[in-house]
Amino acid sequence: MKASFHLPGLFEFYELYRVFLPLFRERREYFYDWCEIGSIYGAPADCLWGGGRVGFGEDRPAEVAALLREYGISARLTFSNALLQKEHLSDPKCNALCACFETGSSVQNGVILTSDLLLGYLQKRYPGFYFVSSTTKVLTDFEDLQAELNREAFRFVVPDFRLNKAFDRLDALPNAQKRKLEFLCNECCWFSCPDRKACYENVSRKNLGQNVPEHVCVSPNAARGYRFSDAMKNPAFIGREDIRNIYRPKGFSQFKIEGRSLGSAIVLEFLLYYLTKPEYQLQVREEIYLDSALDLF
Repeated sequence: MKASFHLPGLFEFYELYRVFLPLFRERREYFYDWCEIGSIYGAPADCLWGGGRVGFGEDRPAEVAALLREYGISARLTFSNALLQKEHLSDPKCNALCACFETGSSVQNGVILTSDLLLGYLQKRYPGFYFVSSTTKVLTDFEDLQAELNREAFRFVVPDFRLNKAFDRLDALPNAQKRKLEFLCNECCWFSCPDRKACYENVSRKNLGQNVPEHVCVSPNAARGYRFSDAMKNPAFIGREDIRNIYRPKGFSQFKIEGRSLGSAIVLEFLLYYLTKPEYQLQVREEIYLDSALDLF
């Protein structure tokens, strides 16, 4: 059983993946043979149904869909706005995105969502998608997680990252539910954060065009922003050796990498850490951006 990674930036990092995906196919010896790319997820800028993070990708959907179709990788639209109302379902841009991605690929594309209203609409209007229950639901109670896993509408469920190491409960899940769990590996959010759901709802309001103040993060390290080195110290962090030696032997195979709101340089570091053998990481950097004339300062 291979580990499937679900990578950030379907629209946001199109240019990065346009270079990385050929490498992943053509120089497979650079990369671990125990893992694969399960999907790439994201949403373009000004996407009403968007959530989790405010999207900023501007690439044309047809080109994005064609790239993933060429490499046989599932595209996931991140439509995790938690505050949608019935009048929002007719949004032309989001419906056009669904029409673009629903069919035409050798692999099935999906939608990540929070709203049951949107789920019902998409099931009827665009039945070609599979659906993923978003981590923006902040499922921290294990009974709530189990109830979500029991919902047939979802192929995968992403729990709150604070359940990543709850092995006393995770180990007892039946194999069918283990296969549905998709763990968020590299979250940098404060483990004790009391406002995670409020933070996501703030993003939902912004995507709806509401003039709301910025959410004030109460993390002791908020001023540092995202640092992968800090994420690695998070009690919920799942590293590549954890995946190989703990999660896969237990029957878990789905792993999500966050990073849509970050820069492409740090997303490349995620691709190097999780997918690339250490002895080939320099070669991957050289293929993507590093040359002898590059100046940092």
